[in-house]
Amino acid sequence: MPPATFLYGFQKLIPVLASRYLQKTPIWWRWYCWICPVAWTLYGLVVSQFGDVMTPMDDKRPVKVFVEDYFDFKHSWLGWVAAVVVAFAVLFATLFGFAIMKLNFQKR
Repeated sequence: MPPATFLYGFQKLIPVLASRYLQKTPIWWRWYCWICPVAWTLYGLVVSQFGDVMTPMDDKRPVKVFVEDYFDFKHSWLGWVAAVVVAFAVLFATLFGFAIMKLNFQKR
């Protein structure tokens, strides 16, 4: 089996194995979801696409209620989420500009 195939399978298996431990996250790691750009992006995608859908699902609950109950994602936070995602982009662009300006690894 080529290493890439093994690593791909391993990459897909880790979230499945780790999902049962997500509720047991230590209290000192719970801040991580507030500084993770991927978490904010996924929050924005889910809320913007499904946060206002009132179509009933199989259990007769609207999609909006399911998103709020299961993920605890509020549609009213969409403006804040957009601001945070833009702030992350500005922060990373600023850090990149600073690094290009100040970090010069070419020694002649």
